[in-house]
Formats: sequence, C-alpha cells, structure tokens
Amino acid sequence: MSYYKRTALGAAIALLVSGVAGAQEKKISFIVCGDRIDPLYAKYIGEWEKANPGNKVTPEVVGWGQCQDKVTTLAAAGSPVALAYVGSRTLKQFAQNDLIVPVPMSDAEKASYYPHIPSTVTFNGTQWGVPVAFSTKSLYWNKDLFKAAGLDPEKPPTTWAEQQAFAKQIKEKTGIPGFGLVAKTFDNTMHQFLHWTYSNNGSVIDDKGKITLNSPENLAALTAVKDIVPFSEEGPTSYEQNEVRAIFLDGKVAMIQASVGAAVRLKDVKFNWGVTNLPQGPSAKGPGTLLITDSLAVFKGTKVEKEAISLAKYLTNLDNQFAFELSEGLTPLRPHPGVKDLVAKTPYWKPFIEGIANGGPEPLFLDYKGFQNSMITMVQSVVTGKATPADALKKAAAEIEAFK
Repeated sequence: MSYYKRTALGAAIALLVSGVAGAQEKKISFIVCGDRIDPLYAKYIGEWEKANPGNKVTPEVVGWGQCQDKVTTLAAAGSPVALAYVGSRTLKQFAQNDLIVPVPMSDAEKASYYPHIPSTVTFNGTQWGVPVAFSTKSLYWNKDLFKAAGLDPEKPPTTWAEQQAFAKQIKEKTGIPGFGLVAKTFDNTMHQFLHWTYSNNGSVIDDKGKITLNSPENLAALTAVKDIVPFSEEGPTSYEQNEVRAIFLDGKVAMIQASVGAAVRLKDVKFNWGVTNLPQGPSAKGPGTLLITDSLAVFKGTKVEKEAISLAKYLTNLDNQFAFELSEGLTPLRPHPGVKDLVAKTPYWKPFIEGIANGGPEPLFLDYKGFQNSMITMVQSVVTGKATPADALKKAAAEIEAFK
C-alpha cells in the first residue's frame, strides 16, 4: 500500500473514531437560577467532567423570575433539562407528576446534615432532590431604639411575651413601630408565619400527610401575630419582608425577623444593632425557625439521570457545598468543621445556626401555591381583624387538606 493510501486510510479511521466518540459524548443540561453561575460551580463542573470523561455539562443561567417556570415548562413538554436548581417546595408536585427521579440518601448522608434538612426534600420516605441552598431567620433589634424607650439595649426579647411588651413600650415611648410585621400578598408572609409556628413547637403537616395546622401551638402563634399588630408598622398587609427590612435599615422599626443577608446590609448603618434567636412561644422546646431549602432536582427522560445524580452529589459534597455557602452567604447545610471558625470570626452567624435544631421544614404540598395562598389569607384576615385567630386557623386547615 502506498504512503498516500495509508495516510488517507489512517485519516479516515481517525475521523470515524472521532465521530463515534463525539456521538457517545453525553450532554448534561443544567439550569442554574440567578444572574450568574458562581465561579466555584464552574470549577466543580470542570473537575467532575475530568473525573467522568465522555460527559459534557452545559449550564444555562436563567433569572429567578423565569427559572422555575422554564424548568416546569420544559419537563411538561417532554424535553426536560437533566439537572435544575429548584425550590424544594416544588419537589412533591414534580414527583407526583412523574417528572423527576428519586435521589436517595444513605443513612450516613442524612446524618451528615443538620437536623430536619433531609425532611425538606422528603415525602413518602423518599428523597427527591439534593439540598443546595439553605435559609434560616433570626431576630434583629435596634439597640438605640431600645435605649430610647428605656429598655436595656443589650437584652433583646427571648419570649413572645417579652417581644410584645418591648414592642409596645417602644411604640409608646418613641412613636416608632416596635416590630416589623409581614402580611403582604407575597410568599414570605406564609414563611414569616411559619417562623412563629416553629418557635412554638408547632407544625403544618406530619410525616404521614395528616394536616396538623389547627393546633393549640399554632393558635397561640396566630394570636401572638394578632396581638403585636398595634405595635407594628401601619398597614402591614402592604409590606413583604424585604420592604420591612428596608424600614429597619432606615431606623424606623425596632425589631424584624430576617435572614443573615440583613446583617451584611447593616454594616454601614448609623445605629447600633444586634441579632439573636427568634423569641420563643410558650410551648417551645428551644430556639426554632423555618428551614427553607432550594435543591438540585434530576429530571426524568433524559437518559443521563445517573450522571446528573453524580454531578449533583459532587457539587454538594461536604467541602464543595461549604465553600459555595461561604461564597454566597448561605446558612450552612451541614456541621462542617469550618462552621466553628465562621461563628468565631463572624458572631452574628450563631443564632442562624442555633435555631436549626428545633426548626421545621417548609411543608411539601402537591398544590404548593394553593397552600401558600390559604396561609396568606389566614394571616391577613387576622391582621386586619376580619377573623379571629381560631376561625382563621380552622378555615385554613380545612382548605389546605385539598392541596396536600
């Protein structure tokens, strides 16, 4: 065979092999919510691809306002993304509609998280996502307003009774609202009420799917919300949590429930402030908070489900996840060794972590929006005086039975 024929044959074989290799490459599409992909994720994806040759991850960044809808639309249309960042609240609906696959956790994996975190992605005993972002709340107080009202600025309230008494004294002595109450037609009105629920050992739905909303613990919580209305900002149904936070940052309200993100924004304010555990109700067993997670969900029908699960678990392993949390300012999902250093270096982190032990997961409902709307209506009806706490609670409990 001549040199030219051997060369041509070699080139043809090389081209054929290249074509086969290219055809075998598996593409893992990945929708990331937000306005950018964290540089750490770009790094981790590269590491995972190197360790799993023949796979190519194609991330797409979609804004928060459109992200959830796009993921849902693609899945319902039969052209799902392989992996997506979703609110854990949506997992039950996705699973019940056979759109995602389980992502089971071993006992060791469950134990690696803080208490109750696996519950945010679990129903019917199965995990349907990998927790990837976590939020808790604490109580912020304006020390200068406490002092102006004759209160000890270094002693924030630890109970609901103290919180109401302090809010009343601040309002009467300074004319400034003592508490920032969230009651707008917005999802965080429901979230804020659940902080009261989990600060009093309450719940909304149990592990077997029984609605537990209409309970003495939740009646006490809703009554406490009603009782603090006179000492809160005027017209709380006009405010969602970020708007209430803005009032606090402006020194125009004395106490708010907020995430750690408020601490970052408070660095340049002109007043003295502190952050502590959410005050506890009479049935509390310790500091509590609502545990909200976002998750990585693996969608069904892509033929790369195993690879997507592998990628999700690599992105969220102990060290990678903690580094991501530090980068994004998120509450740690696990008791990583670095948490102690984080609290020592930045003490305001302490209450956001302490509340986890007695906290509770964001409830998983099949019709999450229906559940959310019933809860918002319940809070608003009490805040505006249109219903008693007992009647509002009973009505909401009956309504959400249809949404589970």
